[in-house]
Amino acid sequence: MLKQQGPKRNRGRFKREKPEFDQKLLDVARVARVMKGGKRFSFRATMVIGDKKGRVGVGVGKGKDVKIASDKAVVDAKKNMIKVDVSKNSVPYQVSQKLGSAKIILKPASKGSGITAGGPVRAVLSLAGIHDVTSKILGAGNKLNNARAAIEALKQFSRKKIKEIKREEIERKKLEEKKLKEEKKALKEKEIKKEIKKSNPVIPVKTGI
Repeated sequence: MLKQQGPKRNRGRFKREKPEFDQKLLDVARVARVMKGGKRFSFRATMVIGDKKGRVGVGVGKGKDVKIASDKAVVDAKKNMIKVDVSKNSVPYQVSQKLGSAKIILKPASKGSGITAGGPVRAVLSLAGIHDVTSKILGAGNKLNNARAAIEALKQFSRKKIKEIKREEIERKKLEEKKLKEEKKALKEKEIKKEIKKSNPVIPVKTGI
């Protein structure tokens, strides 16, 4: 006998929605707080989030477990997000930034060089969408301070400041071209004067007594 087949169940998996920002957990620390009844332990999480299209942020959160601390850190990072111009996949010029005991340097790199940076700075640059850059950490190894220093360094690459630098470079080039033209003109006039003297030598006039 043939077995009767029941209604087919929908065994399709639920598709998870892609999150708006990519996340990177930088550090998890256990924090102890001394109270009247004893010590209370909690966790502090440091998160970096970004969309790899110019938006990036760093946040810190505390909670009774790592999950709660991470969720709070993501909310904090969204509040402190910045917008960076990543059209050229690199930083426009070299910059150094100091924040507390942390000090970092960002340098532009040629196309295809990739990101040469330490852990916290690398995470910030990668999630911001910068692909070719060289970085150096000179201060302490505190991950939170280094990540925040990277954010402060990226803030310096605002469009207004880049336009001002380009304007200064154009004006400097114009001044150099003007100075070169004046030097060429002065040299040419000097040569013309020499040629006139050669073609019209001065004949001394003898005067009799």
